[in-house]
Amino acid sequence: MSFSIRLSAEEKALADSYARLHSMSVGEAFKRALFDRIEDEYDLVVYNDAMKEYEKDGHRSKPISELWKELDL
Repeated sequence: MSFSIRLSAEEKALADSYARLHSMSVGEAFKRALFDRIEDEYDLVVYNDAMKEYEKDGHRSKPISELWKELDL
């Protein structure tokens, strides 16, 4: 699949510069950025769901200092 997007001259210059800096095509840069963003948002949804389940089960997080005391560190 292919698609096109409209960029201002400034946006195009930034995208070109970024792609050159990372030795990739502009298309590859956009593809990586898109899938990185999708992965980050997915991870956040999974985390939030897991945290809700954790709290629903009566658990709560605690400061790392409490863990250190429990482990006698």
